[in-house]
Amino acid sequence: MATIADKVLDDGLNTLTNDANRVDITSQEATSYTDATSTSTLGNTTSITISSPADRTGGGRKVTLSAISGGSVTGTGTATHYSISDTTNSVLLVTGSLTASQSVTTGNTFSLEALDVGIPDPS
Repeated sequence: MATIADKVLDDGLNTLTNDANRVDITSQEATSYTDATSTSTLGNTTSITISSPADRTGGGRKVTLSAISGGSVTGTGTATHYSISDTTNSVLLVTGSLTASQSVTTGNTFSLEALDVGIPDPS
């Protein structure tokens, strides 16, 4: 089995650092950009910061989405997932489950803890 150098993993993760500009909370795991930003979204923010790649616990590399506060809730329902998108190129980059679901109501705000997105070392 080949060993993948950190630079190769970092180049993939740098797409998040450089291009991601929107986070949505969604009612289900999004399957496309339109699903994440329109169909399933319950709220979003474009005020995001994603770190440069760093070592991941257990091996591999990761980036961290900084904690979010004051995200705009645009729908009423239960948020179970999040998505990270590149709105410039209309690309869904990452989806994942929230650590705990959140009941949200239109017009309110939401917050999220910092989230790690990583690539593990090959096993």
